[in-house]
Amino acid sequence: MNPSPLPSNYTDLVNLYGQPSQAGFGSAVFDEIIEPGTDLEPIALRYYQHFVGKLWEQFGADAWMSTWKQVYARTGDVTPDIVAELRAIADPAAAHFVPVLLLADTDDRTKAEQALAAVFDNSQVSDLRVYAIGDGAALSGLLVAGYRPNEITILISLID
Repeated sequence: MNPSPLPSNYTDLVNLYGQPSQAGFGSAVFDEIIEPGTDLEPIALRYYQHFVGKLWEQFGADAWMSTWKQVYARTGDVTPDIVAELRAIADPAAAHFVPVLLLADTDDRTKAEQALAAVFDNSQVSDLRVYAIGDGAALSGLLVAGYRPNEITILISLID
């Protein structure tokens, strides 16, 4: 992994969702410089495995990959609005987790929506994908990956 320092306008996202970690629970934000044209999915998967850390080996890749699937991809005809896009996810299991990711039941809901918009609605974001994640049992969540020129930002949120 080749982490890059997050630009200052990403501070709110990191403050709300956390620094890069291998906690395997909660949330974290990752940022990496990548080559143009790089497929986002293998990078997102690598960070998912990194975030889960020791639990990946403990429960096995089959468990962690049992829920891995892309549940949303922004198309060119969509006006960037990450909050609306997350709320419109059709997959029932992933949609169930969206209010948690948006911090809907907290005092930080407005801050979360603003921080997500500042990062993922940026005009330079040319590829945005959302993946369902979890261990197939107790833990579930979402991974949001956004690409802007030569950089990927990943937000992982995984809870029970």
